[in-house]
Amino acid sequence: MLHEIIVTNREDGWRLDKLVTVKAPPWISRTAIQKQIKDSRVFVNGTCKKSGYKVRQGESITFELPDRPKVLSVEPEDIPLKIIFEDRDIIVVNKDPGVVVHPLQNRQTGTLVNALLNHCGDLQGIGGVMRPGIVHRLDKDTSGVIVVAKNDLSHISISAQFKNRETSKAYMAIVRGRTPKTGKIDLSIARHPVNRLKMAVRVDGKESLTHFKTLCNFDDKASLVLVTPKTGRTHQIRVHMKERGFPLLGDVMYGKAKEDELYGVTRQMLHAASLTIFHPRSKRRMTFIAPLPEDMMSVIRNLSEVVGR
Repeated sequence: MLHEIIVTNREDGWRLDKLVTVKAPPWISRTAIQKQIKDSRVFVNGTCKKSGYKVRQGESITFELPDRPKVLSVEPEDIPLKIIFEDRDIIVVNKDPGVVVHPLQNRQTGTLVNALLNHCGDLQGIGGVMRPGIVHRLDKDTSGVIVVAKNDLSHISISAQFKNRETSKAYMAIVRGRTPKTGKIDLSIARHPVNRLKMAVRVDGKESLTHFKTLCNFDDKASLVLVTPKTGRTHQIRVHMKERGFPLLGDVMYGKAKEDELYGVTRQMLHAASLTIFHPRSKRRMTFIAPLPEDMMSVIRNLSEVVGR
């Protein structure tokens, strides 16, 4: 539906994006408005202008008004949870591979959040409808430790700890090739310029730092490594290890997953082995550990047999 705004005397001199944001329905964000302007879908007297254009009294602003989005709700589901720790403030879970952490527009069932809502019963509203209690996440095919806030106090505290890099995380990964004993990867990461589902090493990206230590080499075929990321960028470990020539086994996006099936690999070989935080109420330093899952143990056994160990 086409929407028209006539600039009044009071609005004379306003930025175009501000005016449209104020006049548009509340479900349309300023960011969305700015994207519409950038995509030449907002017109001033029939002409496209930039977001910072200063409107003048009497000008006609027209733009396409999108339909109001459907109100989404997330329902509790009786899905088993591997609980590592739980009290009135937090719940720490060992997430299975293949489980999505929180619902998405096209997937609102079968997620960790659905299971948590069934188990806890009182998470709704903490951190938003779609991500109640979620303060950090793991990729769908990454297993291991994830902490969830059960109240606003915990959500604020743990979110701040992640933001201020006060948490410590360690991952176990099985990667291609023979890795050195130790390594440091200090390469900035940003969204891939073409494939928006991927991340990439880019000079204009955000600071990203990863350390790793080799636990075992399987000749030149693969290595088991302990990875400690110092920053928390999307796909950081996967991108950094791939950039150094050691992509994760089973990584469909950054590796050679089809070839890795030779070793019984069915998903990216990445496991969040431990997480250290400060308890939001007691301030006590706590470390939570998730043992290596059976599918990764099986791949290690298969690699050992291949190299004759």
